[in-house]
Amino acid sequence: MGIIVALGDAYCFGKHYKPGKADKGCMLNGKLYPLGHIERTEDCYRCDCSRTEMRCCSIFSTPVAYDKENCEVIFNEETCDYDVVQKDDPSKECSRVARVG
Repeated sequence: MGIIVALGDAYCFGKHYKPGKADKGCMLNGKLYPLGHIERTEDCYRCDCSRTEMRCCSIFSTPVAYDKENCEVIFNEETCDYDVVQKDDPSKECSRVARVG
C-alpha cells in the first residue's frame, strides 16, 4: 500500500489584461480559451477567464520525495498527473511518494 501526502496548494498564476485585450477570451500557451470557467486546459490547469484577467491553478501534483534510484516520474496526459513507477517494471507503481501542488 502506497502512502501519498499532499503538501500545500496547487501551483497558481494569473495574467492581467488591458481593457479590450481579452474581449474574445484568454490566451494561454498559444490557445484561446472562452470567457468563464475552464475545467481543464490542454496543459492541465483549471482556469477562470474574464475580460480583465485569467487565473489558473494546476490540477496535478508534483512528486518530490520517492525512491529516485528505483523509480521514475512520468507525466500522464490523460489523468493530468505524474505517475511514479518502478524503473525495471513501469507497470508497477512505487510506494511512499510525497507530492506537492
